[in-house]
Amino acid sequence: MFAAVKRTPYWPVITHPVLGRVLPGIGLSSIGDGMSTVAVPWLALQLAPPGERGTWVALAAAAYTLPGALGAVAFDRFLRGRPGAQLAGWDAVARAVLLGAIPLAHLAGALSPALYVVLLALSSLLSAWGKAGRYTLLAELLPKEHVLAGNAVVNVLLEFSTVGGPPLAAVVIAWAGGPTSVIACDAASFAVLALTYTRAVPREVRGTRVKGTASRSAGFQVIGRDRHLLTLMALTFGFFTLFGPVTVALPLHVAGDLHGSAAQMAGYYTAFGIGAVTSAAAAGYMRSWPMQGTTVGIVLCFGAALLPLGLSGSLVVGCVAFGLCGLIWGPFPSTTTLLFQRAVPTDELATVLAARGAVTSLSSPAGALVAAPLVAAVTARGTLVVSAVGMLVLGALTGVVFLAQRSAPSATEQPQVSVSGESSGAADPDSS
Repeated sequence: MFAAVKRTPYWPVITHPVLGRVLPGIGLSSIGDGMSTVAVPWLALQLAPPGERGTWVALAAAAYTLPGALGAVAFDRFLRGRPGAQLAGWDAVARAVLLGAIPLAHLAGALSPALYVVLLALSSLLSAWGKAGRYTLLAELLPKEHVLAGNAVVNVLLEFSTVGGPPLAAVVIAWAGGPTSVIACDAASFAVLALTYTRAVPREVRGTRVKGTASRSAGFQVIGRDRHLLTLMALTFGFFTLFGPVTVALPLHVAGDLHGSAAQMAGYYTAFGIGAVTSAAAAGYMRSWPMQGTTVGIVLCFGAALLPLGLSGSLVVGCVAFGLCGLIWGPFPSTTTLLFQRAVPTDELATVLAARGAVTSLSSPAGALVAAPLVAAVTARGTLVVSAVGMLVLGALTGVVFLAQRSAPSATEQPQVSVSGESSGAADPDSS
């Protein structure tokens, strides 16, 4: 069995002398983040005045994600050109300190809804850079043939938070006195992650500043000049935007149409998480697949799997359909990130990935804002159907665009040299 494990594409990643020590910290912090998906809105409910709960829950949810887009632009001059471990480590420090301030303010009796939202917003300012740093570190340390497996390992750890985080948060809330205890656990997990980047990554990797680009908007300019990356960005933004209404319509569907409970709602997300973890673990075996075609196929299949969730009034059918959505979704972060890693030189990668993060962090909240009038017009189940059909149309149109671009290579797709000395340019047959 040990020999079989050594033959998997993940063995060079988990046994890497640096990544083997960083990955446990990423896994721990992802569990903390999964716990906060329950604790953040729950604490907003407790802090908000009775007549304003919906407003403060929405503000808290937005504050935990949206400021990353602002930070990607505001801190570009200072952060571009820095190595991946440094960017990811600084994001972890900011999360640990500012999330940790929330339970402290609560203990002091000073935590108001406004202060709570401000602390959440400040904690997420470096989130786009932190995500960019995480994947840049993989590109810095791994030869090109192992980067997809590295992406997959990280994404398995991130997706597992959907499975383990929410139930653990429920236990902590019940036994430890409320959601502030969960947020304290999340802050502690980020503190461990920050320490991991400091201790596990050699100084020459995390302290050497690479040559940075000169323009504040350099990341957006690189994407704008490359037709393949621009199309991929549009696909990702559209996919996430179309999923935004699902996050609003699904709870309304469970509570209203099915007259279900919170436990049944959790069942949907657990099914999704199990599917996502399973397929994310399989992504490392897709190295020989056409990445553009695979990415478009994921969007098309996700839309097809989502349709029964809106068309059927059955709880069982809905859980199976949403679990299948998770199974289809799992490889998407790995394949899309690999396309960027192949097309962009390492010294520009963090800036480009931060720009991508700034754009995509706006997509789900934008879709969620559209959900309210959409639900009012076509009901919760109708909204799920609209999202599914939209994904099918988006995937089909993007496939046509990619096919049209295959005969005209993008100007930015030039070969680059990886840290192992091998060519790591646009080797994917779909992007050449």
